[in-house]
Amino acid sequence: MNSAPHSTTKQNPEEFRDHIATVNDEGKRVWIYPKKPRGRFYSGRTIISIALLAIFFSGPFITINGHPFLLLNFAERKFYILGVVFWPQDFHLFGLAFITLIVFIVLFTAAFGRVFCGWVCPQTVFMEMVFRKIEYWIEGDAREQRKLSRAPWTVKKVFKKITKHSVFYGISFVVGNTFLAYFIGKDELFRVITDPFREHPGGLLAMVVFSFVFYGVFAWFREQACIMVCPYGRLQGVLLDENSIVVHYDFVRGEPRGKGKRTPGSRLGDCIDCNQCVEVCPTGIDIRNGTQLECVNCTACMDACDNIMKKINKPKGLIRYASYNSIKQGRSKLINPRVIGYSAVLVVLVGLLSFLLATRAPIETSVLRTPGIMYRELPDGYFRNLYNLRVVNKTYNEQEIRLELIQPGNGRLIMVGDLEIPADDLGQSAFFIDLPPQTVTGVKTPIVIEVYSNDKLLERVRTSFIGPDRREN
Repeated sequence: MNSAPHSTTKQNPEEFRDHIATVNDEGKRVWIYPKKPRGRFYSGRTIISIALLAIFFSGPFITINGHPFLLLNFAERKFYILGVVFWPQDFHLFGLAFITLIVFIVLFTAAFGRVFCGWVCPQTVFMEMVFRKIEYWIEGDAREQRKLSRAPWTVKKVFKKITKHSVFYGISFVVGNTFLAYFIGKDELFRVITDPFREHPGGLLAMVVFSFVFYGVFAWFREQACIMVCPYGRLQGVLLDENSIVVHYDFVRGEPRGKGKRTPGSRLGDCIDCNQCVEVCPTGIDIRNGTQLECVNCTACMDACDNIMKKINKPKGLIRYASYNSIKQGRSKLINPRVIGYSAVLVVLVGLLSFLLATRAPIETSVLRTPGIMYRELPDGYFRNLYNLRVVNKTYNEQEIRLELIQPGNGRLIMVGDLEIPADDLGQSAFFIDLPPQTVTGVKTPIVIEVYSNDKLLERVRTSFIGPDRREN
């Protein structure tokens, strides 16, 4: 991962990589007060954030044909995605989908860097577009916030701090409850809220924990989540190369930087060293040092720089989406063997996942001999085995299950009661299979059972029938 051939320290051009902006030389936290961005990219991020927030807060309450839009019910092991129910029997689909997502992230990051973090990551959306905006509204811009932080504890300061943190916790409470609804469902959430405490102690505890976790992250931990915790930032070191498109400072055009009037004979570059790109950065870095782990590609520095360029009558884009090669050599090769390789793997995975989803069985059955029970000889000479039947109904229609013994053809299959599976539910039953002595040829006799649902053949199940060992006679 390259950086521009300039730095704040001539003796050690890479000195900025030896520390992070949020920790001082003594190892103490340096609080970041980013200046409020203004510009086209910030406006675009705001619009996208509003849409994402609307999806997040409405997601648990949206239903498709009466079923949740998105619900990850780990307790009952039922997962609704886009109104379609998935059971533990579909775990292989989740595994394949997860691998596909990882490959997509690798491909996207290799080509376009950490754009996801700056535009759609929940941490960035909530921090910069919700909590930070409230902070600007209550305490003012960066300068006012610093001044308030250093001021003595007056009535005005106490009022602002209490107001801010009360609003922060209120929003965190709403976010935590919405997040919880994705795991227990809206109906259960309403019961937890309205029923007496003793009836749902676990649910109420989860509400409190989620609320305080979100409050702690957005009121105190903040950018440290991106810098220290999130593993995605570390992936940049191995996924980015000189052709990756990231937020980049045009060091060819901007250097040598410096203040002063630009005249026709001046050797100064377009960067006037106003430091605005640093002032607006939510992680406190100087983008002019090159691509850094802490950069979340939020484009705040791009807006700040464009506003300055406009004021001094210089072209915009001194800081822009670009690759190192496009700045250094005037060319960029986005399509390279690595990107082609990732793309090929992604296409194969998407194709396989699509095929498995399209051919997913709407009803899945499992037939097993009842463990611990041997065969029994009946008065009429037949031998009997007991089997367990488990049926998962993945459809939203009631299903009536019927079994037929196909092989051998001279046996008897006796259901223990009728089996009607409600929509989106699990049914279990048992049945007997009786075989005549002449058919039981050994310890294990292969049998074939056909499973019908509403007189439609679902599948043929092959299992075995346990009988006496004729070889001993």
